[in-house]
Amino acid sequence: MSLQSAITTLNRLECRRNGIMVDGRFQITVLAVYLVAVLSVPLTDPGRLVWMFVYPIVMSEAGGAGYGRVALKSLWVLPLVALIGVFNPILDHTPAWEIYGVTVSRGWVTFISICLRGILALQAVLALIYTTGFYLVCTALRCMGMPAILTTQLLMLYRYISVLLQEARSMSCARAARGYGRKSYPLRQWAVMVGQLLLRSVARSQRIHRAMLARGFNGSMPVSAALYLRAVDWLFLLGWLGVIAAMRFIDFSSMLGKLL
Repeated sequence: MSLQSAITTLNRLECRRNGIMVDGRFQITVLAVYLVAVLSVPLTDPGRLVWMFVYPIVMSEAGGAGYGRVALKSLWVLPLVALIGVFNPILDHTPAWEIYGVTVSRGWVTFISICLRGILALQAVLALIYTTGFYLVCTALRCMGMPAILTTQLLMLYRYISVLLQEARSMSCARAARGYGRKSYPLRQWAVMVGQLLLRSVARSQRIHRAMLARGFNGSMPVSAALYLRAVDWLFLLGWLGVIAAMRFIDFSSMLGKLL
């Protein structure tokens, strides 16, 4: 991914869609319940996890983010979660399923369940951030009782990622303008560029901090507007709690198999 694409992706997170206009506290509550439901599904029952894809699909599409984008971003976590359960097929050879005469061991079943859990968890979080915006999510967390120092650190981390990327883009443009068409550089020059990037980022962060202090910054970010509860917020909460409970405790895969 290019530096400009990364900056555009970060800026897009604050462009809230018009599909889901629900209180952020209720969305975070539903997300927490959903994650607990996903993690509570037994590893030997991946069929229930497949139905859990309903939540990220509906949330991303209703929020205007598009499930394709969310699904593509979630694949980045696949190598990590695959590394967690990579030894399960090797250590556990207990027969679990038999599909068209082929015996599938319990190790492969648990490995697939671990991968599905990681993908589902990341897709749910991405759907929330894409449809709500990182700033509003932090505002909702602060209203729910999270210490202001933690929400401020999250907002600062998010803000300075874009600052770091902008400095890196400026240096990359300067390097390209003075490189006379060169695309490869020695390792020593890359080390110099990383050091210069660190120095420029620190200097810019100091300027930003002085500007924030001049504008009355007291250690916590101000809340832009009060959050009010509406009937649609309660309907959103109760509706999703019912759907998540049904996906967790009702075996739709077995019911569908019996019908077919």
